[in-house]
Amino acid sequence: MNKLFTILASAALGLSLLATVASAGSVAPSQQDGPFQGVTIVPASASPDELSGQVQGFKRGKLVAFEAQANPGDIIINTRLNRLYYVLGDGQAVMYRVATAKRGFEWQGSHQVSSKVKWPDWRPPAEMRKRRPELPAHMAGGPNNPLGARAIYLGSSIYRIHGTNEPSSIGKAASSGCIRMLNEDVSELYLHVKVGARVTVL
Repeated sequence: MNKLFTILASAALGLSLLATVASAGSVAPSQQDGPFQGVTIVPASASPDELSGQVQGFKRGKLVAFEAQANPGDIIINTRLNRLYYVLGDGQAVMYRVATAKRGFEWQGSHQVSSKVKWPDWRPPAEMRKRRPELPAHMAGGPNNPLGARAIYLGSSIYRIHGTNEPSSIGKAASSGCIRMLNEDVSELYLHVKVGARVTVL
């Protein structure tokens, strides 16, 4: 009887050890004790398209995987997601959050960058002044100017990619057609985008 009991106890211990190993294998690496080299933990809040690392010269924008029919240096703006992508090529881009056109002012199309200006002056279009007669005919560049720290002009259109004095609008459909960026973000983009680059608004 004692011999039988010993055999049964050994078998139970073996099964217990196997169950412990199987259980450990099913636990997420972040919940296991001890180092797990070669395991990358991706936070649940991270975008699956977001890549690790930085591109030289870019500290504000996020490096993302991005496939598009575009040349390096081109800009693509997704108005549905309120995202601007500066195309790097090789399936990558630098992404920024932006504000896009509010309802009734949406547009799509493609333009080339025609000029770039630091702390631009603002001359509201005539149709905007009709809607908002309190606006000045001209406002000098500066921190209170709605165009913010930098402006990237799109062809001969009235539209620009520019900074803003309303940072809370970023990530929303809030403008009269222009693409708004945080002043820090547009200042970084300004350093890289070239006159003649293609800007496509989708």
